[in-house]
Amino acid sequence: MTGSAYVTDALIAEDIDAYLTRHQHKDMLRFITCGSVDDGKSTLIGRLLYDSKMIFEDQLSALEDDSRRVGTQGQEIDFALLVDGLAAEREQGITIDVAYRFFNTEKRKFIVADCPGHEQYTRNMVTGASTADLAVILIDARKGVLTQTRRHTYLCHLLGIRHLVLAVNKMDLVGYDQARFDAIVADYSAFAQSIGIDRFTALPISGFKGDNITAASGNTPWYAGPSLIEHLETVALDGVADQDRALRMPVQWVNRPNLDFRGFAGLIAAGTVHPGDAVRVLPSGKTTTVERIVTLDGDLDAAVAGQSVTLTLADEIDCSRGQVIAAADAPPQAADQFEATLVWMADQPLHVGRSYWLKLATQTVSVTVQQPKYAVNVNSLDHLAVKTLELNAIGVAELTTDRAVVFEPYGQSRALGGFILIDKLTNATVAAGMLNFALRRAENVHWQALDVTRQAHAALKHQSPAVLWFTGLSGSGKSTIANLVEKKLHALGHHTFLLDGDNVRHGLNKDLGFTEADRIENIRRVGEVARLMADAGLIVLTAFISPFRAERALVRAMLPEGEFVEVFVDTPLAVAEARDVKGLYKKARAGTLKNFTGIDSPYEVPEAPELRIDTTREDSEAAAERIVDHILGTRGEAWMPTI
Repeated sequence: MTGSAYVTDALIAEDIDAYLTRHQHKDMLRFITCGSVDDGKSTLIGRLLYDSKMIFEDQLSALEDDSRRVGTQGQEIDFALLVDGLAAEREQGITIDVAYRFFNTEKRKFIVADCPGHEQYTRNMVTGASTADLAVILIDARKGVLTQTRRHTYLCHLLGIRHLVLAVNKMDLVGYDQARFDAIVADYSAFAQSIGIDRFTALPISGFKGDNITAASGNTPWYAGPSLIEHLETVALDGVADQDRALRMPVQWVNRPNLDFRGFAGLIAAGTVHPGDAVRVLPSGKTTTVERIVTLDGDLDAAVAGQSVTLTLADEIDCSRGQVIAAADAPPQAADQFEATLVWMADQPLHVGRSYWLKLATQTVSVTVQQPKYAVNVNSLDHLAVKTLELNAIGVAELTTDRAVVFEPYGQSRALGGFILIDKLTNATVAAGMLNFALRRAENVHWQALDVTRQAHAALKHQSPAVLWFTGLSGSGKSTIANLVEKKLHALGHHTFLLDGDNVRHGLNKDLGFTEADRIENIRRVGEVARLMADAGLIVLTAFISPFRAERALVRAMLPEGEFVEVFVDTPLAVAEARDVKGLYKKARAGTLKNFTGIDSPYEVPEAPELRIDTTREDSEAAAERIVDHILGTRGEAWMPTI
């Protein structure tokens, strides 16, 4: 009978409203299938869809045609084609992207994610696992436990998936041999215990033949456990446990339709809330009580984890997107320095010290990542010393955010412990992460309030502070022009200081080399020093190659709006190399000077500098005069000291 016939029979057999109501109130299990390539993940999901009557007549007809044309099962139905939708997947017989499918049984609704098995697509697997309640880890009975099996198991455990099913697939190809099944389970169990997994459910199955998928198979009389569907229908959901925890609701949106209503909308991540409950808004720490729980269908007497609601509060307190409404007597922590576990998902490696966006729940903050403490070899579980993280690497590092983040350790809360890192220039997600704990120094180091402000420092000097950031290739003339600009400003009575790239490396940054990571750290340190000098009321000039846009943007973000002036000293590489006053280009061309900007290390041209100096058309004196005129013309009398 076709899928459409089953659906039609169901609708005819009972009242439509009753049918829909019954299915509406079923709970939902999200799970993933993962494991090594060719372990049969897509075939298993296709079988689940087929056996749960979720394939309609036209889909079945198309599946039969596709199976004959590109299938891998001869003349029989190739169930993997139901989820391997990309052309490249069908051509190669593999899964590349994460494929989500919905199906349901009489007891429960399901969303299953078919995750790729190839190592280069581990990042896709992490995406599918991030929201899963359960993982079905498939093993080919012929091959046993493989490297990717261990990797995916480790990731599932790392991502907090508590329910694991070990599905030993393709049992039909080993003659349903119990000894083979037991050996694989024993091998897997040893690895699972070594990483802290104390229990899992093991099933002998055949996704292609249907053994132990929806019912017990006569081919495995030695197996007395549940079928896969029976287990999926009865496993306890974590959402129920979340309701027993303290209230946590990240605020997504401030609902202000008119002057008489102000509510805070969000998804309740944990706990239960009632009108009258005492709550605390973090990170401010202000306390109040819940006045109403508002939904489209009317006010509620209570709301629990998993519900999206709007809360109104009894008092007018500051609360906006990114803040967290929590139980007043059991609030989460707030900190700006953490240890975290990262799964690197980008082709480009981690740039230590570079500023990324960190998105956790509804909070988005700027973050820098320190050099990893170690990376994890998922095969041996050894901790490896590394300087960065490459694609698919798993490592532990310390993070520093630009302001306090409300969080809980990932082991306690996925919602407030899991985050992603986003590249600020490309907006690409580069890593998934789990916060382990706040660093003690984050709790013990506080900002000291000072009576003499940066405004007072500037007023004493009768000038507005600024940072003139000269950037360009080596030999472009940055230092020469910056020196002339400082002389002119000094002659006009301004208080200035020039930070030069070479001079700084004799002291503050003498421990840094010229690798990409060291260049990033070099600019970060200089940016911090320049900011402190600007706080003291000085006009700071910096002359650094500063080859990366991200680091120049990082320094710009350190300063108030308008105080960072980027001066691009635009000299073609050929001209700069012809000058070669220090002989550095010659060494770089000879291969004796590595990581030299313009030769074997990139320079990212500024996209919108405040000033561009073309040194092929303008000499240093004229350029310096133009920069001073621009600054004084832009700042006006605020830049003119009283003498």
